[in-house]
Amino acid sequence: MSTDDSTPGTTRRVPPFGPVLALLAVALISVNLRPGATSLGPLLEEVRTSLDLGGTLAGLLTALPGFAFAIAGGLAVGLARKVGLSAGITLGVVAVVVTLVARVLTDSSALFLVLTALGLAGMGLGNVLVPAWIKTHSSDGGVRLMTIYGMGLTVGGSAGPLLAAPVAAVAPGEWRGALGMWGLVAVTALVPWVIITVKDRVHRRAAGERPTSGIRHSPTAIALTVLFGVQSTNAYVQFGWLPQIYRDAGLSAGAAGAMISIVASLGIFGGLIMPTVIARSRDISAWMIGFGGLSIAGYVGLLLAPATLPWLWAVLLGLSGFAFPTAIALITARTRDPHVTAQLSGFVQPVGYLLAGIGPFLVGLLYEMTGGWTLVLVLLAATTGLGITLSGLRVSRPVWVDDEVAGRS
Repeated sequence: MSTDDSTPGTTRRVPPFGPVLALLAVALISVNLRPGATSLGPLLEEVRTSLDLGGTLAGLLTALPGFAFAIAGGLAVGLARKVGLSAGITLGVVAVVVTLVARVLTDSSALFLVLTALGLAGMGLGNVLVPAWIKTHSSDGGVRLMTIYGMGLTVGGSAGPLLAAPVAAVAPGEWRGALGMWGLVAVTALVPWVIITVKDRVHRRAAGERPTSGIRHSPTAIALTVLFGVQSTNAYVQFGWLPQIYRDAGLSAGAAGAMISIVASLGIFGGLIMPTVIARSRDISAWMIGFGGLSIAGYVGLLLAPATLPWLWAVLLGLSGFAFPTAIALITARTRDPHVTAQLSGFVQPVGYLLAGIGPFLVGLLYEMTGGWTLVLVLLAATTGLGITLSGLRVSRPVWVDDEVAGRS
């Protein structure tokens, strides 16, 4: 039996499929793990009117992504332990395909919410399991595939809100067509993952043959969870509220949309370069300090002169958002054994997405209570800047979670 020993401390079988199929599968699933969630915001008013959603249900709908990602992410490793990594990911893609199509065919607000939650849960499985799958099936520690994965997440997340209104204007059923198309697009990801699952039976139980209960005692895991949570919250707040901040400052709806597009597009470059930076650097402390400082500068700019140089603040916030692909890449970069990668991913991401679900809700409450953005922006500058910097410094050096966990055994 052939093995791959490029990652210290683990022995892995050579996967029974080629690198082209692996790259294609990772690229397609990464692009499909966000649009089903992010495409809803620009069309929320149309959905509310069509389905007669009250304010409470609409609020629940906007909070669903973070909570669904958290719950499904918490269950992902256990599922993969039973069916295998590839099969677990495939089940998640099936859920995305079926529910994103089915939810636009109903006139029931309750059923729409349930189907949306199930689709988001499918995405949540992918969030946690794909990094572990990449670690298992990579000879370079996952650098190349994590680069594709990080870029794909950002591209998909950006495409959802960017295409929502234009597609709704020409699609059959308007908002229904614009939302339902993402279920059809996800079929492109389903095909390679079904092939991989059939061929990958030799890797069944790869995620969980050796459960690692000590992950929560790893200081690196805790710091990475904080980093992921702070940056995920930051991203969800920006996608949910940044256009409104700009509009309240006097920008048009189109200009406000362009600003959020700047933030999102810069994230693509972050996904492209940060996995390589991490792989080639002994210490990324300077990067983490920079991300925290850029975040503070961007929010302070929005506070003091939001309409004067709106593009500059968007650029600063977009560059600080490089912390997100950094956090994703560190899940594989700070582990040796794919079993530990799976456990770390299942620990970091559910907590992070739970925070991401709460963050935009709290921002909305503060805005409503104060009638303005001053307190919100001050708190965002402080919590994001300090959170990214302090947690980032802790994970900047190549300390292995495997060793910290073993030290607790």
